[in-house]
Amino acid sequence: MKLLEERIKKDGQVFPGNILKVSSFLNHQIDTALMLEMGKEVDRLFGKDKPTKILTVEASGIAIATAIGVVMGLPVLFAKKHASKNLSGDVYSSPVHSYTHGNDYNMIVEKRFLSSGERILIVDDFLAVGGALHGLLDIVKQSGAELCGCAIAIEKAFQGGGDALRSEGIRVESLAVIERMDDSSVTFRA
Repeated sequence: MKLLEERIKKDGQVFPGNILKVSSFLNHQIDTALMLEMGKEVDRLFGKDKPTKILTVEASGIAIATAIGVVMGLPVLFAKKHASKNLSGDVYSSPVHSYTHGNDYNMIVEKRFLSSGERILIVDDFLAVGGALHGLLDIVKQSGAELCGCAIAIEKAFQGGGDALRSEGIRVESLAVIERMDDSSVTFRA
């Protein structure tokens, strides 16, 4: 998606450790007009697959998932990274390692919000090595729901997560795919 690629080039910042900071428009401060355009693109890619619900993970995935949900007219469910007192005891849970944060957590979704017979579109802001997506895929599998695919805002292809998932037969559509990046530039997949 050229609009997203141009915004990454203009406002994205590359930090050591292959970290791309897009907090001025995607995951701290939200450019709502850009989110709406991203939602339209994901609808174009997955609308014919007839998903019934969007699944993401807190916190950065919620904004893009909500924009997509508005465009597609779908509810958005997000996995929590920490148990809280307001969660029922009946949950799906999957262990995840966060590349960005360098920690482990259990991704949690209440069973009453996800069940067999649903068609799930997984959405996230970034895909690097695939830890969060593997957790979400595991939760979809536990629920017995059907996976439509995974929609990603930004994929860092050089870290291999997207290509590994595709080789497993999982449909992954990324709006911007970065082949490589260094301190001064970002190169997108053609």
